[in-house]
Amino acid sequence: MSIPAEALYWLTSDGSLTALLEAKAGQALKVEPTFEGYRVLTLAQKKQIGYQGAQLNRPVMAWVRESLLYGNSEKPWVAAQSIFPLVSLKGEAKRLQYLQGTPIGYVLFKRQNSLPNRRVIDCTDLGWRRSTFYNWHNRELLISETFLADFFIEGS
Repeated sequence: MSIPAEALYWLTSDGSLTALLEAKAGQALKVEPTFEGYRVLTLAQKKQIGYQGAQLNRPVMAWVRESLLYGNSEKPWVAAQSIFPLVSLKGEAKRLQYLQGTPIGYVLFKRQNSLPNRRVIDCTDLGWRRSTFYNWHNRELLISETFLADFFIEGS
């Protein structure tokens, strides 16, 4: 399945998606957390993060934040999931557990415009998703952003 032209830019852009969404909206991004807490990673998530071999068979705990991102409309533009393996929640990264309604882009891209990453793009039942594995302060984290249908409606 080929990526629609209107989605390609958003799925492949580097740097802070928060900043790009705020520029599109003309206002601050509203983040509405729908879940924050500890979860065991799925096999697919462990593979995306880079676990291999015997590590794939062991349970791995992570701090997970799921949220809806709103631009300038009443309907959410993006469904986001941030996964922070517990081994990564040390030093600077500890504060990632306490984001609540703060856009993660404010933290990750505070001092730099881009981060080392690798990305997978796929199409889900909800919309096109980009899942990006970041290395931030030598800490691994996985952020998935699904662009919902209302994001691509003209005027949104």
